[in-house]
Amino acid sequence: MVETEEDLRRRLYYQAAHRGMKETDLLLGTFAKVHLPQFDAAQLAEFNTLLQMHDRDILYWRLGQEPVPPEHDGPVMRLLLAFDLAAGFSA
Repeated sequence: MVETEEDLRRRLYYQAAHRGMKETDLLLGTFAKVHLPQFDAAQLAEFNTLLQMHDRDILYWRLGQEPVPPEHDGPVMRLLLAFDLAAGFSA
């Protein structure tokens, strides 16, 4: 069975919002709620890859406690690094 783009978006949103670490659940779930509807195929693929990373790594990159490795420094990661979580709650 082939995953439709709509199914992919639903899966990515679910995976973003249900990570296992509350901080990344909130960050990635809110980010996905705001940005997933506008993502093109390349951005969806990049976000899918990002969701394979460990919560700790994503959180440390977002907080600036560790540099983002070059292989993960793409357009979606830059959006995440600039994402205003507080504004996302009102979206």
